[in-house]
Amino acid sequence: MEKQRTIQNEVSFSGIGLHTGNPSTITFKPAPANFGYKFVRTDLPEKIEIPALVDYVVDLSRGTTLGIGDVKVHTVEHVLAALAGLRIDNCIIELSANEPPVVDGSSMPYVEALKKAGTIELDAEREYLVIDEAVRFTNEEKQVDIVALPTDDYRITVMVDYFNPALGSQHTGLFNLEAEFETEFAPARTFCFLTEVEMLYKNGLIKGGSLNSAIVIIDCELSEEKVQWLKDTFSLSEKPVVGTNGGILNNTELRFKNEPARHKLLDMIGDITLVGVPIKAQILAARPGHLSNYEFAKMLRKKYLEQQKQDRLNPAKTKEVVMDINGLMEIMPHRYPFLLIDRITHLNEAKTKIIGYKNVTVNEPFFPGHFPEKPIMPGVLICEALAQTGGLIVWSQLLPHEQGKKLLFFMGIKNARFRKPVLPGDQLVMEVELIHKRMGTLLFKGAAYVDGAVVAEAEFQAAIVDK
Repeated sequence: MEKQRTIQNEVSFSGIGLHTGNPSTITFKPAPANFGYKFVRTDLPEKIEIPALVDYVVDLSRGTTLGIGDVKVHTVEHVLAALAGLRIDNCIIELSANEPPVVDGSSMPYVEALKKAGTIELDAEREYLVIDEAVRFTNEEKQVDIVALPTDDYRITVMVDYFNPALGSQHTGLFNLEAEFETEFAPARTFCFLTEVEMLYKNGLIKGGSLNSAIVIIDCELSEEKVQWLKDTFSLSEKPVVGTNGGILNNTELRFKNEPARHKLLDMIGDITLVGVPIKAQILAARPGHLSNYEFAKMLRKKYLEQQKQDRLNPAKTKEVVMDINGLMEIMPHRYPFLLIDRITHLNEAKTKIIGYKNVTVNEPFFPGHFPEKPIMPGVLICEALAQTGGLIVWSQLLPHEQGKKLLFFMGIKNARFRKPVLPGDQLVMEVELIHKRMGTLLFKGAAYVDGAVVAEAEFQAAIVDK
């Protein structure tokens, strides 16, 4: 099995943010297993961690912006692409401003810094989202089409054609992340059309842009007035000129013949890291952009969370035992024949969600009477098993000396539904969430599964009382 990785040493460098124009220092720091990528603004009184996940995307104006409340980090895609391209799974990314330094408009400065920091393996397995069936995003209006197909590695093919003769149609493909990313895609710089430059600047963007940090493709007449505006706005020492190398402003030399297409692929790598785990898929993308990448990443993130839930509910894939029967009996007041949990396999850090198991055997004392010759577990006992599982959330929140002095009493059940019968030989998997707590009264929502299918669900109200 592959191990997760983080960087070995802290590393920093400084520059100017592309869109904000703010001076910025970025610092990469080692992070523990299962930490992922998180941005931290060190220029603020409170160091809020912003996870690099689709849930925290707040703006997609010519870049991907993450945020929590009023705290934002702009243009994160090139940083995230560097981390993903070097297969670094966990990293703290500190910023002294609200945007990373753009440097040359590619991911290469981040790659070089991270390579100086070195990498180390962590004692945790790398988890993947494995695409087992086609996932497709389409925007017919903009003629965007992105699809992920099953494969046993990570590949991306990109076609760009924005119906602009100055750029034309380009395509590129990455087929081996470790062998190709650093040399073939990390150096690819961001680009824009000359017709967009004034509009972007007037909309409060590219304040830190320069002809050294982006490729400007000439797609209109370069009038003397526009030449002067470019010189004054971007503090150029000389007036920019029309290039002879395919219409690139100031004759900027391309690093690759299809550098714009390669940069769009680079952006995709960065944006897709917002799924939260590396992916095994063949991704084919026509005319992608940050908005479409985000929508596609949301679809993949949803699929990942669904797979994760099914894995938690699948006994064959559940390795961790949070609490076995002996641990349960130390806490639970219930005993035979009314202890209806055999083990706990999941309890989240907030102690609000829990998963428990009940192995249903033909020896259960209720089967001879419910029903003779047709044994079916009573629905009310499934509810009881769910309630006992939810009760463990409460006991886990109590101090050890309090656990033996409290009881949890039912106050009400509502929205109970029984979907399928539970029979001898079934394994009941119970997922319960604490959704409200006030003045000793609690509200739980739970569902019971057999082989991944819901067999019962209900909401419970309960109260904590002294013995």
